[in-house]
Amino acid sequence: MKYHFNEIEAKWQKYWAENQTFKAENYSDKPKYYVLDMFPYPSGAGLHVGHPLGYIASDIYARYKRHKGFNVLHPQGYDSFGLPAEQYAIQTGQHPAITTAENIKTYRRQLDQIGFSFDWSREVRTSDPSYYKWTQWIFIQLFNSWYNNNSDKAENISELIKIFEAEGNTNVNAECDDDVEVFTADEWNNYSSEKQQEILLKYRLTYLAETEVNWCPALGTVLANDEIVNGVSERGGHPVIKKKMTQWSMRISAYAERLLQGLETIDWTDSLKESQRNWIGKSVGASVTFNVKDYDAKIDVFTTRPDTIFGVSFMTLAPEHELVSKITTPEQKAEVDAYIKATAKRSERDRMADVKTISGVFTGAYAEHPFTKEPIPIWIGDYVLAGYGTGAVMSVPCGDQRDYDFAKHFNIPIPNIFEGVDISEEAFADKDNTVITNSDFLNGLKYKKAVKTAIYELEKLGQGEGKTNYRLRDAVFSRQRYWGEPFPVYYVNGMPQMIDAKHLPIELPEVEKYLPTETGEPPLGNATVWAWCTETNSVVDNDKIDNITVFPLELNTMPGWAGSSQYFNRYMDPQNDEEIFSQEAINYWQQVDLYIGGSEHATGHLLYSRFWQKFMFDLGLVPYDEFAKKLINQGMILGTSAFVYRWSSNAFEEPIFLSKSVYDKVILEEKPLGHSDKFSNIFKSLTPKQTMEGGEAFFVEDSETTEKNFTPIHADVSFINASDELDVEAFKNWREEYKNAKFIYEDDSTFKVKRDVEKMSKSKYNVVNPDQICIDYGADSLRLYEMFLGPLEQYKPWNTAGITGVHSFLKKLWKLYNDDNGLKVTDAAPTKDNLKTLHKTIKKVEEDIENFSFNTSVSTFMIACNELTVQKCTSKQILEPLLVLISPYAPHIAEELWNQLGHNKSISTADFPKFDESHLVESTKNYPISFNGKMRFTMELSLDLNKEEIEAAVLANEKTKEQLQGREPKKVIVVPGKIVNIVG
Repeated sequence: MKYHFNEIEAKWQKYWAENQTFKAENYSDKPKYYVLDMFPYPSGAGLHVGHPLGYIASDIYARYKRHKGFNVLHPQGYDSFGLPAEQYAIQTGQHPAITTAENIKTYRRQLDQIGFSFDWSREVRTSDPSYYKWTQWIFIQLFNSWYNNNSDKAENISELIKIFEAEGNTNVNAECDDDVEVFTADEWNNYSSEKQQEILLKYRLTYLAETEVNWCPALGTVLANDEIVNGVSERGGHPVIKKKMTQWSMRISAYAERLLQGLETIDWTDSLKESQRNWIGKSVGASVTFNVKDYDAKIDVFTTRPDTIFGVSFMTLAPEHELVSKITTPEQKAEVDAYIKATAKRSERDRMADVKTISGVFTGAYAEHPFTKEPIPIWIGDYVLAGYGTGAVMSVPCGDQRDYDFAKHFNIPIPNIFEGVDISEEAFADKDNTVITNSDFLNGLKYKKAVKTAIYELEKLGQGEGKTNYRLRDAVFSRQRYWGEPFPVYYVNGMPQMIDAKHLPIELPEVEKYLPTETGEPPLGNATVWAWCTETNSVVDNDKIDNITVFPLELNTMPGWAGSSQYFNRYMDPQNDEEIFSQEAINYWQQVDLYIGGSEHATGHLLYSRFWQKFMFDLGLVPYDEFAKKLINQGMILGTSAFVYRWSSNAFEEPIFLSKSVYDKVILEEKPLGHSDKFSNIFKSLTPKQTMEGGEAFFVEDSETTEKNFTPIHADVSFINASDELDVEAFKNWREEYKNAKFIYEDDSTFKVKRDVEKMSKSKYNVVNPDQICIDYGADSLRLYEMFLGPLEQYKPWNTAGITGVHSFLKKLWKLYNDDNGLKVTDAAPTKDNLKTLHKTIKKVEEDIENFSFNTSVSTFMIACNELTVQKCTSKQILEPLLVLISPYAPHIAEELWNQLGHNKSISTADFPKFDESHLVESTKNYPISFNGKMRFTMELSLDLNKEEIEAAVLANEKTKEQLQGREPKKVIVVPGKIVNIVG
């Protein structure tokens, strides 16, 4: 009987779907275990072989836990709001919902064919109104909450209003905007409704504010910092500039300390936790206020080194700082404006990363030193960020290298305040060995004492205080897009009002165009039915807006991370239309036990999700304030890209491509193409871009064949054979611009490409489609190979040729159970060797799965299969439990063979085999028998024999008699369990 893997896999995938084999129950006597993958965005390209890596690992663990007797929740869904579908809608006019549904259909087919044990009855889609109803609901809860620092948690805004009504805000200790004014109870009670709403917005956990954002004109939307790579948009590579806009923001900064401390309670990778710690960026120091000379203005700075305050020789403001335009002198205005314009084109990440470029402009204004009252020049520099701290720094060049370099570059004085330290070459930053000098009352003090003294004196002056600062900024929550969650918000006299939760969801309206309006409003501004009627509690035509009962709705939509910030909890009770989840469901599943996903989400989804979870915990809706106990970042499967070298010549119209060794000779051996015989025919066939006087053709100069004249271009890997040879005709037909291209070949008339390993990506044309792998080798081969490539957390290059090894293993496994006549498994009793092979395999596989070392399990299976084949094992007592071990990795073949063994239920219900150590305990020893120190033969003896019994057995052996030839041995040395040596 042959191994027909395609038929077998289709059969069992159908069985699992029809029988809902992996459907989890919310209530069970079994212990629960929740395994979760980061759900995918369904792109038009579908899955490539790199995508399933984490899914396969989580599926192995989920199947293993079922075998171990757990009630396993292993759901899947789609993060289905996204910019690509909207961009496609802009290009084609097709509604993003249609594109998304088509893409999901492809993803579902691909996920099913790989054999994942997902509970599809719990599928969620973030773009489904029945799902984003609850995203909108959470937004309303955030709007109706404030953060009480005294109780260290979020509370209902109604409690804050009661405090305002009774005693004003003098004693309120809350996370709020910096510009909140103090008011009494009488003043509050006499404020207009609009004024009260304005004040409350400064306390709410989601609020409207004018913030500086990353604006991408080409995409027509605001981007989060993690959506920008190297100063351009991650999607499309478009320029990004800084721009001030009124946006919804989330007051995540209120949770900074809790987010930091919570990292100590969860089993997440160290590198990811460190990324979050750095992003939160806790610093302890002081807030210092500098008055601006000749202006009614102050500059607040945060510093971790208040002990160095007498070393301040200039101030540096972020170019975007609100004071810049107010204090810049007329003489400096043009230079300052030009610098601000140039800075707006750079992302914050670029500015933070660029430590080599020194740039800045003097504003013409001066600050006043708090103690000496000396004037301090105020500069602007792009190394200071408006969104970090106060957007201003007191620059102490003697103690900070960046300030030092800035001061040297612009000839600013560098006063030395460190006793016995030479700062002629560089700044001195060793605070532990600091002794302050030239600093008035701080002279002679060491670091810790000087810090405390400086803060004390600043507080006496009323120009500073001790403070803890965080780099974490409030998260902008608005996007100028169509394809996103609508806000449940309408506006009355410009003030935001929440739509009652019982009227949710507020669904996306139809629009004619998905671009911003001609007046610059977001795409929802194109909707004709997008106003809220408070009388009917429904969305109505815009032309009915009357300022009495019909009001405009919010035109922005929520960001991509909104829908992914609570999806893990919604999976627990996804069909519940009355509440986000029942308390019975959340208290049963509690939190994710194992979460697997990419580390690229460290400071995006994973941070925002922790924030929302803590907020939900404050509301008493979830039992834990961390949503995932354990998180593993899977590595990446890399693609092997193919490059051709295009010669950018000024002489010819046609593109010219060089084969790999030709390029190497030109560049590495510096042998210019020139007009050698080899290339003369090619040059003659080219069309000159211009002619010289008299009609003579203009030919290439040798100077044009330097490295800068050659561009490596990705070629689709489907055009490349196993010998790295390019199918030239396929390449020419690939793009119109290459149709008439010329190719300079190898000496053997082939055209070879350069190969390089890099991220597998559609844009690099190095994608390998899992569909073809499943057709050619089967899903079980794909699953085993992806695990076999190496440790889960590492980056691994894909090589399709390598999959033949695991496919051969599966065929060998099949033959262990079947021959040409069918099933050959018997009820024969297992041999000692059979049991030893099985139990060492049980031990190793269980250890590997528990440690997520899936690659070594695959090797173990191969060894076991080889040993049992050599042993000619047909015992059901051995081969049946072996299938359960293999089942998490290769479920289709395991199900088929399990069924052949007479089982009617899925193998997923079988118990995991129990390891019996006794089968690994050796009962005999193969002793080396030596004569005068030279080993002559071996002899297997029981380990239960004592020294005398071993000696007697050895001396009685015929081979011993042959060696002694009748002589009596002088001495017999016996070391039980090790050696026997006969001295003749």
